[in-house]
Amino acid sequence: MLSLRAGVEHRRSRVSGRASWTGAMDPADRSGTLVGVDWSRTVVRGPILCVALGVVLSSMGGCALPSLENRPPSVSLPSDQSRDTPLGQAITPLAARHSGKSGLHPMGDPRESFAVRVLLARAATRTLDLQYYIWHGDTTGTLLMAALREAAERGVRVRVLLDDNGIGGLDADLAFLDEHENIEVRLFNPFPTRRFKKFGYVHDFSRLNRRMHNKSFTADGQASVVGGRNVGDEYFGATAGVLKSDLDVLLVGPVASEISTDFDRYWVSDSAYPVSRLVPGLEDDEREQALATLENATAAPEAQTYLDAIRESTFIRTLLESNPELAWSDVRMVTDDPAKGLGKIEGEGLLINQLDTILARPERSVVLVSPYFVPTKAGTDAFVAMAERGVAVSILTNSLEATDVVPVHAGYAKRRKALLAAGVRLFEMKRLSDDQARNASAGPFGSSASSLHAKTFAIDGERAFIGSFNFDPRSMHLNTELGFVIESAALASEIEETIEGGVPDLAYEVRLGDDGSLYWLEQRGENTVRLEKEPNSGWGKRAAVVILSWLPIEWML
Repeated sequence: MLSLRAGVEHRRSRVSGRASWTGAMDPADRSGTLVGVDWSRTVVRGPILCVALGVVLSSMGGCALPSLENRPPSVSLPSDQSRDTPLGQAITPLAARHSGKSGLHPMGDPRESFAVRVLLARAATRTLDLQYYIWHGDTTGTLLMAALREAAERGVRVRVLLDDNGIGGLDADLAFLDEHENIEVRLFNPFPTRRFKKFGYVHDFSRLNRRMHNKSFTADGQASVVGGRNVGDEYFGATAGVLKSDLDVLLVGPVASEISTDFDRYWVSDSAYPVSRLVPGLEDDEREQALATLENATAAPEAQTYLDAIRESTFIRTLLESNPELAWSDVRMVTDDPAKGLGKIEGEGLLINQLDTILARPERSVVLVSPYFVPTKAGTDAFVAMAERGVAVSILTNSLEATDVVPVHAGYAKRRKALLAAGVRLFEMKRLSDDQARNASAGPFGSSASSLHAKTFAIDGERAFIGSFNFDPRSMHLNTELGFVIESAALASEIEETIEGGVPDLAYEVRLGDDGSLYWLEQRGENTVRLEKEPNSGWGKRAAVVILSWLPIEWML
């Protein structure tokens, strides 16, 4: 199996007619649990000037969402038809030999993860269903768009559901894709005003504050890539500026059909709007430019590395030959009801409550990896209770030098001493690039230029979680999320070994001194260096963390 470390080392080595199928836990008892704590957060960001301008624009009209009436109906490929595809013919006999279990192939290497997506698009003969929070119009984003259009040209029905917060500058490109008779694009919780999107928060904040953070790429209802990666160069190791350590997994077998069913729920939800009803029709020159961008995608010098990765990847070929390297395990999907996007769901409809029921109380160990870790007091108490029961707890998150959201780091930093005093081990990922900048299209809610982007944890060395879920209040209560609990000692051990063996030269370990002050240990070759201040951070940023930690803003983080 490939680990998070593999992905990091790989990066360091380089500086309206459509074809369709129509078809007929107790909250008060949370002490000592992993995820069952009382979280809340509302994020408010943006200068007062923008608010004032937003009020003016709102008063001018044009802020109403279009009607959802008569959206074209479509559902995922029926199981008997999906089994009849090349992917189905290859996977069905494999699954039959592992009754009730799903096959998985973890992908820590960013370029392999990209290549598998493209090759799945090429292997599909009936359907492609994609769901993402962020999609950039850069090298890898454009290459994947071109792969989708090529599939549609072969007659594959393509459905793309994107959160409207993370597609900055792509309206024309998505509208062009949507014009194809075999492609339909929908946007989740869209901004009705396209030119000044963020002003929409002024008059519709409660809805627009809720985003779809799910990630999945499913071919013919038979194979799906899920995990932490969005679509963009920084997620696939294509840029020397923004690098991310991440983890995806390709899943086949029974869980793949569950992913398709869940996609259908989001596709017909009250938050999913056809892009054709939001974006004006294209002018001829816009259409020609969009077509030229896709047709010339492979000619760009930046694309060569990724074209090489596609040629060199053998996994999908071996999958089609029914001879892949797959581990077979019990896999359970956990997902938010899409009504969470409108604040209309609670209880078992929330992923967090499903996780709490599945994972119960850890007995021996917890290893948690989360780029945004905001435990709050309730979460801190839960981890402390675990440690006091003898559970070995290790947490890996971004360091101050690596994070792109200083207030979030402040929300975590104020809890470090309590966690360390109880025996929890804390590791903070180093910045992996010397030229790190936030990608503006990520919008105000993050997903980010941070070094660490994987969201995973292992329990008792027996089961693991991989998905889109950050261990923070936003994932708990505001954003929709998708994840998978995998009963695999091998995968759980892989995650644990990342902390024990692979992390020391990629992260700082935070310690608590006898005098109650924090210090950081950094491995430099054979030597261990003790640092008395937040590594590689100026006094201004450190002061900001301290001040923010004093303020009563944890509910915002």
